[in-house]
Amino acid sequence: MKQETIDRIRKFSEDRDWDQFHSPENIAKSIVIEAAELLECFQWSDTDYDVSHVKEELADVLVYCRNMLDKLGLDEDEILMKMRLLI
Repeated sequence: MKQETIDRIRKFSEDRDWDQFHSPENIAKSIVIEAAELLECFQWSDTDYDVSHVKEELADVLVYCRNMLDKLGLDEDEILMKMRLLI
């Protein structure tokens, strides 16, 4: 993710004072909820879906994942390297 995007996500959360609600547990719950909404896009068909809606739900998942990384002081590249997902 580009640094500019990360900065915008952080500012978005800061402007709303959301950090007070962003415990790791709450963020994990939100990731699962948003992932379920993403899955709902494909509930009745894996070929007939609204790409715009998929993008919206996927963006929500990504934002919460970014928030979790920040809350725990983790780096996505480091995590992926340790899990051997990036070579």
